[in-house]
Amino acid sequence: MAASYSMRSVIGSLAVEPNPGRADQSVMTEQAAADEIAGIIADAARLPLLDAAYALWRRRYRLGTLEGRPTVEEVRINRTLTPEQMAAKYRRDRDRAHEGPAFGHLKRAHPGATDDAIRQAIVMTVKFEDACFKYFEEMTTAEYWQRCQHAVERARRDYPGFLEDTYRQAANDVAYYYK
Repeated sequence: MAASYSMRSVIGSLAVEPNPGRADQSVMTEQAAADEIAGIIADAARLPLLDAAYALWRRRYRLGTLEGRPTVEEVRINRTLTPEQMAAKYRRDRDRAHEGPAFGHLKRAHPGATDDAIRQAIVMTVKFEDACFKYFEEMTTAEYWQRCQHAVERARRDYPGFLEDTYRQAANDVAYYYK
């Protein structure tokens, strides 16, 4: 049913202004979001479980946006948090990543994997990423890109088992987040 007023619906970074003449416009946007989600998950499905976990973890914000997270209420609450409260919430979300949306995404990408294997892959991925950032911050004397590579190399010793492409991507991610 078409609305007689202009209403703004947002899915991810796609914003659409439905109008009475195009009742299907927001449905097309939802389909585009569903297609993008399916594409991200299909790309991860081609990777071994651990690398798929990393690929999906690094796209978690995009996936959340496409799926309609955070809700308007969550955004309102987050805006009222102090920096300390936000940091605690961030740590709690990372500590429980294996219980959140990442689990469902990885299960869709690797439906044959056991729930325990999926949880372990997510936990290891989050710890690997944390180690990369920690080691980057510890090293302050080298050139920027060398710091990124060194951080991932040190984290790799602690968290082996990813593909070379994943370690390269991790170095790029460290460089991006610390730019």
